[in-house]
Amino acid sequence: MEAQSTAVNYLPIIFQMLVALGFVALTMTITHLVGPKRKTGDKLVAFESGIKSVGDARQPFSIKYFLVAILFVLFDIEVIFMYPWAVNFRDFGVNGLIEMFIFMGTLLAGFIYIIKKKALDWD
Repeated sequence: MEAQSTAVNYLPIIFQMLVALGFVALTMTITHLVGPKRKTGDKLVAFESGIKSVGDARQPFSIKYFLVAILFVLFDIEVIFMYPWAVNFRDFGVNGLIEMFIFMGTLLAGFIYIIKKKALDWD
């Protein structure tokens, strides 16, 4: 017999969400009302490890920085896909081995493409 899902089943979840949101709103309101109101020039200045800030924080970064970061995340995610395969290596047999070679070949082709495009060069 399958369990039927009704709106009553969602009441505990809705209640928990309301309690959590109420707690956040109450905590923020109380800290705003009770907290200190002293706003001095020293408190409003950006603090960076004791070093006085120089210039504007909105200076452009090289696109290489973001490209390397995205490529790192991409290849890191690809490696994560190999863990379940490694755990179940014997269960997959020859077909699993062939599929992993295809996966690794595709990954290697992407890496070679990145090297050829010199995406990892910082010059």
